[in-house]
Amino acid sequence: MPEHRTAPHPEWVQMYRQGLTTAKIAATAGIGQSTVRYHLAIAAAAEPSIRDDHRNATRTAPATRITADGLRNLDDTLALYRAEGRLPSSSSPSARERALAMWLVRRRQDHDQGSLSPTYSEGLQEIPGWEQRTRKDNDEKRWNQRLIELTDYMGTGNDWPRHKKTDTEQERLLGMWLHIQRMKYRRNELDQDKEEQLNTLLRGWRDGRTRGRPPGSPNIPRG
Repeated sequence: MPEHRTAPHPEWVQMYRQGLTTAKIAATAGIGQSTVRYHLAIAAAAEPSIRDDHRNATRTAPATRITADGLRNLDDTLALYRAEGRLPSSSSPSARERALAMWLVRRRQDHDQGSLSPTYSEGLQEIPGWEQRTRKDNDEKRWNQRLIELTDYMGTGNDWPRHKKTDTEQERLLGMWLHIQRMKYRRNELDQDKEEQLNTLLRGWRDGRTRGRPPGSPNIPRG
């Protein structure tokens, strides 16, 4: 278990309260179930009611509310699939397609919780495997999780993690991830959105350790 991870992770706790299983949370975040269980155990020790909230949500999850926008999203998603044989992409240059991709992510979450509206469920059955997360979805979740972990790691006063000759496994994992981001940046292969997140949360991430200079620190708002 990473030594410096901030626990419990509030998003995972909220997902658990809403009825998601530890397996679903782990798949969504791109991490191991043991990590999720560790965070939930800490949360339950402080607030035992989250276990009851989880059980109640599992039993009584309300169906997704049907809206005019939702039906339009369903029609446009099906139209895209019929025309191009694919699902909407979150990296599309089209703002409309990116919105459809986000809508579909939420419908997958509803499906996982057992609260997907029959109207949406029946419509989406036209797309085989729509409810399964793609490799890209999991890669994005894993990237976001590594960003959170590195921000937490730097927030405790650590210097930038190395990817060789490291002191801990956590430093090696974070160091390798950061090394890859730097290489992608230098090759102009890093997504602009990811670069902006790194610039905002981890000021100086491109330079790393520099002799004679205090360790870099994340640009975390305080208050």
